[in-house]
Amino acid sequence: MSRPEVNRSGEMEVFVQVVERGGFSAAARQLRMTPSAISKLVARLEGRLGSRLVNRTTRKLLLTPEGQTFYERAVRILADIDEAERSASSHADPRGLIRINTSAAYGTHVLSKILGRFLETYPGISIEVIQTDLIVDLLAEKADIAIRAGPMPSSSLRARKLGETQLVIVASPAYLERHGTPQSAADLEHHNRLGFGYVRAVREWPVVEKDQIVDVPVAGRLSASDGEALRHFAIGGAGLAQLAHFTVAEDLKAGRLVTVLDNALTRRHEPFHAVYVGQGGHLPARIRTMLDYLAEHGRVF
Repeated sequence: MSRPEVNRSGEMEVFVQVVERGGFSAAARQLRMTPSAISKLVARLEGRLGSRLVNRTTRKLLLTPEGQTFYERAVRILADIDEAERSASSHADPRGLIRINTSAAYGTHVLSKILGRFLETYPGISIEVIQTDLIVDLLAEKADIAIRAGPMPSSSLRARKLGETQLVIVASPAYLERHGTPQSAADLEHHNRLGFGYVRAVREWPVVEKDQIVDVPVAGRLSASDGEALRHFAIGGAGLAQLAHFTVAEDLKAGRLVTVLDNALTRRHEPFHAVYVGQGGHLPARIRTMLDYLAEHGRVF
């Protein structure tokens, strides 16, 4: 087949559907084609490229390294084509699904308050929110945007900063009445320090003691997979927790929680970023619109 006769964008669309739907049959149903037609098209594509893109087994389809690279670039190219067509049409409003991966804390205290207005403003956009405190692979999880706390490591990912929030140590009044209020880093050794059930970049609570910073290990008898669960445990009187101030501001105001060791804390601040794949100029309108909206309305303090 000569090059001008090849519908390369059509091949890309079929291949992307095969990957995202997890097989030929599911892609065929989505595209209203037969599984044999899908299989022949992928085989023809592999033959033209001279590379195997997928390994087929009886139960699932696995991408080869070449297939993974082709898939990632095809997604970007199809997004560019879609964006170009929308920009040239009278229906230039952003449309489509946005998948956001976020911590439970940010989802509860920030996204829950701002996404309603976003959906009203952009009726062509749908949003799927996946909550986890673990750092995920955006491509593997098919996430468009991830909200991450902490310093940004160097990577191929791009990011928009969403502000910084102070970390505070909190406890319920009932817990402090039973166990006393810690006045120093040494006092923390006698308290249940609630922690995360997975490895984090920062595993200690830095506390100032005699003009020196003492890193107090988080070694309590209760841990959780996300900060929102730790917040509820602290409210319930289970122990002390170090949490982002924006997640406990209403609890502090209502008296459900109180801060401890205010004068001894290092005033450590934790930055938040909206992380995404690709250069800003190649983003679909729906992603760029959401990033702009988060930068304006989704900041933490």
